Amino acid sequence: MSTAVQLVDTDEPRRAPRAASRVAPRAAGLVLAAAVLALVVLLSLWVGSKGIPVSVTWSVLWHHDGSAEAVIVHDLRVPRTLLGLSVGAALGIAGALMQALTRNPLADPGLLGVNQGASAAVATAIVFFGITSPGGYAWFALGGAATVSVLVYVLGSQGRSTATPERLVLAGAALTAVLISYTSGVLLLFPRSFDAFRFWNVGSVAGRKLDVFTQIAPFIAVGLLLAFALARSLNVLALGEETGKALGANLGRTRLLGAVAVTLLCGGATAAIGPITFIGLTVPHVARMIGGADQRWVLPYSALLAPVLLLGSDVLGRVVVAPAELEVGIVTALVGAPVFIALCRRRKLGSL
Repeated sequence: MSTAVQLVDTDEPRRAPRAASRVAPRAAGLVLAAAVLALVVLLSLWVGSKGIPVSVTWSVLWHHDGSAEAVIVHDLRVPRTLLGLSVGAALGIAGALMQALTRNPLADPGLLGVNQGASAAVATAIVFFGITSPGGYAWFALGGAATVSVLVYVLGSQGRSTATPERLVLAGAALTAVLISYTSGVLLLFPRSFDAFRFWNVGSVAGRKLDVFTQIAPFIAVGLLLAFALARSLNVLALGEETGKALGANLGRTRLLGAVAVTLLCGGATAAIGPITFIGLTVPHVARMIGGADQRWVLPYSALLAPVLLLGSDVLGRVVVAPAELEVGIVTALVGAPVFIALCRRRKLGSL
């Protein structure tokens, strides 16, 4: 007995330094990512078609004096920065969740048809209800995303087997094809509505008021909380079906709650600024390269790095064609695609 106790006592001090040696670099990386995000936020508030000195931007940010500069900062740049922060975090977390739930490194938030459900709902709002404001799109897009998510889960759960990742992906692909046909058909029958839909569909944070952020913020906040609460369960899910069940994990509940989180995050983000590609696909891979495969680190890294990419792309879009602006959806595709290709060339994307 004394020998056994001695072995345990001498083994514990060895484990503690090892754990600390792994946590310290990851924590330092999170601090660095947060610092980079803070810098990008400042650039988003400062850079624009109208040049405003940094000192003036900082002054009017805290003291609205009614000047033209204060109006630009508060009414235009603050809302788009808040949207960039929230939407970026939502898409990054949604991508990490999708890749963990499906154990597919090429999965993205649109794999379950959420994006296309939102697009079909927005097309319906424009054509049949005459809604042309981003604030009006938000509720239709959220409703469309939620409806499609429920249908995907119902279709993926039919039969004797449970809603496995493969069945959910197949159901999402089938519904996506149907919804693409519906959206294209509606816009072809009513071509006057195409311009309004095209501006939303390309993805942009420009022209969005603060009310759009306040509408989608509660959905994204709930989705983020739910995603972080699932981090440990996602780690168990990565071990496989049999191992997960042997450890007592409720895999069905984890997948269901994960799908709900993806719906809230991706639906809210898409409702606010339109479909944005490559963020949910690329950022989780960068997060895993830095912090490892543990979802307790992947999710925080994704929540910080994704807004860096989105806001950075928005700032770049304001500069490259100044005094005009390039929509953020175009820039993220142009930036994200080469980054993802480089990741694929430098390192094999392993299964999750």
